[in-house]
Amino acid sequence: MIVLDDYAVLALLKGEPSADEVAQLLARDEQAVLTVLGVAEVVDHLVRLVGADEDDAVLDVAQLGLDSPPPLDAGLALRAGLLRARHYHRKNRAVSLADCVAAETARPAGSMLATADPHLLDMCRDESIAVIPLRDTSGQLWTF
Repeated sequence: MIVLDDYAVLALLKGEPSADEVAQLLARDEQAVLTVLGVAEVVDHLVRLVGADEDDAVLDVAQLGLDSPPPLDAGLALRAGLLRARHYHRKNRAVSLADCVAAETARPAGSMLATADPHLLDMCRDESIAVIPLRDTSGQLWTF
C-alpha cells in the first residue's frame, strides 16, 4: 500500500513539479490511499487557499480513484498523537497531526508514505517508516 499525504495529492491537483510522479504512483497496481484527515486537508486547501468551488474540490478528490482510506480508530489516533509528541517542534519539525496519522498508517510492513514535506520525511527517517520522497514545489528532492 502507498499512503499519500495531502502534499502529494495537492501537487497532483495543482500541477506542481511532483505531479507526474504522483500520477505514476496512482497508475501502479498497488493500493494508494489518502487518510481521512488527508482528505480533509486537501479539500480545505483547495477551497480556502486555492479558491475552488466546494463541489469541485470534492469532485477533484473523488476522481483521483484512490482506495477507501483506512479507518481512523483509537489505536491509530493514539500512535499518531504519541508520534507527534515525540517529534513536533514549531520551527524545526512542524509536523501536523494529519502528517502523523499518515505516517502511522504507512508504518505497517510493506507500506510506504509518499510526500515532499521535509519535516515529515525527516520524522519518517528517524522512525524507520518507509517513504517515497517527492520533489517539492521548487523541484528539489529531499535526501537523507
